[in-house]
Amino acid sequence: MKRTNTFTVRPLTGTGEQLLRDLLDASAALWNEVNYQRLMRYNDEAGFEGDVWTADTGQLEGRYKGVLGASTAQQVIRKNSEAWRGFFRLKDQYHDESNTSVTDHPEPPGFRGNEDDGRQLKTVIRNTSYTVEWGDRSRLEILVGHELKDRYDHTGRLRLEIAGDPNWPNYEKQGRLDLWYDETDSIFRASQPVTVSDDTRDTPLAEETAALDIGANNLVACTTTTGEQYLYEGRELFQRFRDTTREIARLQSKLREGRFSSERIRRLYRKRTRRRDHAQEALCRDLLERLYTGGVDTVYIGCLTDVLETHGSVETNAKTHNFWAFKKFTKRFACTAEEYGISVEIRSEAWTSQECPKCGSTDRTTRHQDTLNCPCGFEGHADLTASETFLKRHTQKAVRPMARPVRFEWDDHTWSESPHSHRPKEQRADPSTVLQNGNVASGDS
Repeated sequence: MKRTNTFTVRPLTGTGEQLLRDLLDASAALWNEVNYQRLMRYNDEAGFEGDVWTADTGQLEGRYKGVLGASTAQQVIRKNSEAWRGFFRLKDQYHDESNTSVTDHPEPPGFRGNEDDGRQLKTVIRNTSYTVEWGDRSRLEILVGHELKDRYDHTGRLRLEIAGDPNWPNYEKQGRLDLWYDETDSIFRASQPVTVSDDTRDTPLAEETAALDIGANNLVACTTTTGEQYLYEGRELFQRFRDTTREIARLQSKLREGRFSSERIRRLYRKRTRRRDHAQEALCRDLLERLYTGGVDTVYIGCLTDVLETHGSVETNAKTHNFWAFKKFTKRFACTAEEYGISVEIRSEAWTSQECPKCGSTDRTTRHQDTLNCPCGFEGHADLTASETFLKRHTQKAVRPMARPVRFEWDDHTWSESPHSHRPKEQRADPSTVLQNGNVASGDS
């Protein structure tokens, strides 16, 4: 299995930090020069003959290997080549009328800032040019070029202290290391792809099933055949995402003519993405821990394509589409689920948000904020009801009576149970109350 260890690193000395910054800056400069040579050829500019692959990368490697080391210079050029190949692949898919996966015209690989505004400090290290030791004093050692060694009177490899413990310390093979400076948190981060044995995968405890409904205000509503329901609230996350987007738009409107971005704008983009990804990664881990403990071995996720096509609110569709990055989320969820031996399947969830679980109507129901109402007398939480309907539609297993839903809120670090997790209105999920009201949908809120 392919997995990734992500961790923060700290140079042991002030000199070591400056050396590392120079290494990352030189990597960004090399990327920019390679990218410029290829972009000029792609645009067929005067003086640049041939296609993007005729750029003289060998000459650029020779100029930078004294600072970066030959292997790192080669890896930076290789990664730029991969970015261009990815661009051409997306471009072919965009022009393929039978392919609907790429709807926006792709853009060529971008630059990593400039010397005046500041470059994006980032590099990539070949798998044989670094070592990682895990333990009480974990450390990372990377290769640097002789020019940097002479400049800082440094010998051997650059040693960096690792903070935290890895998710996958016992791996069979390591891939090339990505190393960058996170300007948002003012720390250095590293990402290490690894290959681990399939034996690492856990075995599920039972054969239960769960279904997820992805929403605009509630990130995930989950129902399991054991009768558990979980609701991960997302209004504050959406609001912060939207506020950052508006600030980006405001700054873009003030750029002088001919400029399309700035370091501040790029920093906000990175901050927005990092916050979203952190919350989603934590959500995946928290939910899957609960599903594994509950004996779930299969999870159905609703395909957002149906939601975006049928939902009446443009704002809701934009929030769902822009915030979620659906393919990225499902890939992250499936990858994490694999660790627990839980399979993930994408299924259609069309009309589950409008379907009344009591009478089956889809055209008479109305939704107000989080509540779904039907003239037949049903009233329940729209997203939890949708996940329950979705589950019953795609599983052959009996679904047990619903327990009271558990709600979670994000505090920038973890998903914690909301103090409003069990509201009085949810008590209608009690069997005796359900009989009195004539409601069959548990998970009311």
